[in-house]
Amino acid sequence: MSFTFSSTKQASSRSIQRMLLAGIGALSFTGIACTQQRSLEQPQAVSPQAGTTEQTSPDATIQSPGRRPDVVYVPTPMPVVDEMLNLANVQSDDVVYDLGSGDGRIVIAAAQERGARGIGVEIDPQRIQEANQNAQQAGVTDRVEFLQQDLFETDFSDATVVTLYLLPELNVKLRPKLLRELRPGTRIVSHAFDMGEWEPDQVVEVNGRTVYYWVVPENPPANLL
Repeated sequence: MSFTFSSTKQASSRSIQRMLLAGIGALSFTGIACTQQRSLEQPQAVSPQAGTTEQTSPDATIQSPGRRPDVVYVPTPMPVVDEMLNLANVQSDDVVYDLGSGDGRIVIAAAQERGARGIGVEIDPQRIQEANQNAQQAGVTDRVEFLQQDLFETDFSDATVVTLYLLPELNVKLRPKLLRELRPGTRIVSHAFDMGEWEPDQVVEVNGRTVYYWVVPENPPANLL
């Protein structure tokens, strides 16, 4: 089921996009990286990634990313994280991939609250280290892992749930890979941004934030691939 946005909701989405794009421009001009909030009680942010393809343990030496992230780190409130998991109906037998996993809170919450298995994909090695530390503190290191990888090259075909917080053009660019590689019935949840011509199955509002939900169809339309 889809909903029509009001002008207020559209303005909110445009405002978030302008904030993300402005952050990227600021990073390119000043070379100053955005500092992550470290507590899992504070909001999360996610960023698409490209970098090395190795898994990083909590005590591993930090590796330099292969290129600058496409999206600056912007926080996602925990109520939105909870609604994303609720909307996808995450269960203990699910495999949840968060593409742009930041401090790891989505997959950590999926493991800690739902008993699911979680994999975070992230470009920033510092975020990977923090995510591993957060997973250790949450006691879910047996159920989650974090990979420093390019999400456009990552094999996430075993996912049953995929979560996103990317810019609209990145969602659209990623859409063919999601539809080609994910099994029919896989659930996809995106914070703030849609996937262009792919109409969501459901749209909900959480404290002024928009969350989109899709289910991968058996035979995706050719115009979406």
